[in-house]
Amino acid sequence: MANGYTYKRLDRDDATLLLVDHQSGLISLVQDFSPGEFKNNVLATAACGDYFGLPTILTTSFEEGPNGPLVPELKETFPNAPYIARPGNINAWDNEDFVNAVKATGKRQLIIAGVVTEVCVAFPALSALEEGYDVYVVTDASGTFNEVTRDAAWYRMQQAGVQLMSWFAMACELHRDWRNDVEGLGQLFSNHIPNYRNLMTSYFAKA
Repeated sequence: MANGYTYKRLDRDDATLLLVDHQSGLISLVQDFSPGEFKNNVLATAACGDYFGLPTILTTSFEEGPNGPLVPELKETFPNAPYIARPGNINAWDNEDFVNAVKATGKRQLIIAGVVTEVCVAFPALSALEEGYDVYVVTDASGTFNEVTRDAAWYRMQQAGVQLMSWFAMACELHRDWRNDVEGLGQLFSNHIPNYRNLMTSYFAKA
């Protein structure tokens, strides 16, 4: 291309999902989304990881302190996933077990969501970029104190080369073609987007 840009699409065969610090205490800090909206987005992101069979890594920071335990639905969705309870590292990339788990997947695309955006998401995202990974941040499954703080974090990551996207865009880019599985993808969307449930109900009524 004339401007030198290369569109690096998410590839389900080369992507790993990293869910960082979705903990009961930290989630209470999220104010840039409503509580119900944010939890739905997080669970939708997890559902995408499960649906597409992405290697998924769960991590928490200082569980014994005020950050609290991991949201239980994530552990239920990924009972066999690597679970890295960091004793104190703020940046997950500073934890050797976490980095080793990422490297063990053999994937070069990292999809990251977490709490809070400017720390628990941005720090490992920037660290992974530095090590040559392609990094994608799920913006609506990552939350923080307010929109000003969130936007500053987005700008910082974007300037470094992180790709920002919603969970819906992530799902569509991984799926590529509706004909791969109309019912499966439609059900995933229906579970997390009420209006999409109406669309799919209409579609199945015609079938």
